[in-house]
Amino acid sequence: MRILVTGGRGKVGRTTVDALLAAGHDVTSTDLGTPVFERPDPGEAAYVQTDLTDAGAAFAVVRGHDAVIHAAAIPEPTRNPAHVVFHNNLMSTFNALEAAVRWEVPRFVNVSSETAPGWFFAERPFLPDYLPVDEEHPLRPQDPYATSKVFGEQLMDAAVRRSDIRCISVRPSWVQWEGNIEHNLGPVVSGGGDELSAGFWSYVDVYDLAEMLRLPAESDLPGHEVFYAAQPDNSAGLPLADLVRRHHGDAIELREVDRPDAAGISTAKAQRMLGWKPTRSWRDYLDETGATRSR
Repeated sequence: MRILVTGGRGKVGRTTVDALLAAGHDVTSTDLGTPVFERPDPGEAAYVQTDLTDAGAAFAVVRGHDAVIHAAAIPEPTRNPAHVVFHNNLMSTFNALEAAVRWEVPRFVNVSSETAPGWFFAERPFLPDYLPVDEEHPLRPQDPYATSKVFGEQLMDAAVRRSDIRCISVRPSWVQWEGNIEHNLGPVVSGGGDELSAGFWSYVDVYDLAEMLRLPAESDLPGHEVFYAAQPDNSAGLPLADLVRRHHGDAIELREVDRPDAAGISTAKAQRMLGWKPTRSWRDYLDETGATRSR
């Protein structure tokens, strides 16, 4: 398949490009960065510099592909002005999707966010109705990032109503890899569960996430489906029920989990419908003190 990956120079995009190449696909990567005008390495993905908030540029780069994996976005709302986050994320999604519809691209994979339900960056804090969170949980976004992601999912709904395109939205948890996991999760691992977590101690390994994005690009699921992506275990390495009760008492309903140290996000739907099988854990990178394991 000819697959376009937007945001191809970000940590999610780069890893997804590598996973697609390994699976034998013909991959084009696009991002805002300047191209390198040198001889490409053998097997390297093609690269096209594109600002997807420009509709003409989006139409030009999307044309001719069999699938689009849309990973380009400002990844959270606190380090850019609110209007910049909202405009960039929503208009890049709209333009890439509109181009895919008009060029009759069969499949669009939309990288949404675990923040879609709303409590991560809420100005008026609230808690989830239940844990682990799944795709049926109500969405109540307040901030520009989560709102842009929810609107992006609604764009997918509209696209499948008005065309033959098939869409899948993936809501990744906090993305970790060997370059950031000690910094991000080390204090959680060593803290004995004392640290609050907006994502309820959920995280996703970037390599498992790349596989999660490859599967929808190859699938024939009709319409628009939404899936969470998170590792099966939580980053504290402790029973989820104990963590929730310690920090929130009985304020959150706890539903059945398949392991005591489950994450605060359920990925049962992705495993059931896409065949996603996450294989990694923070324990592959960190020891019980939160330090990087010796290789």
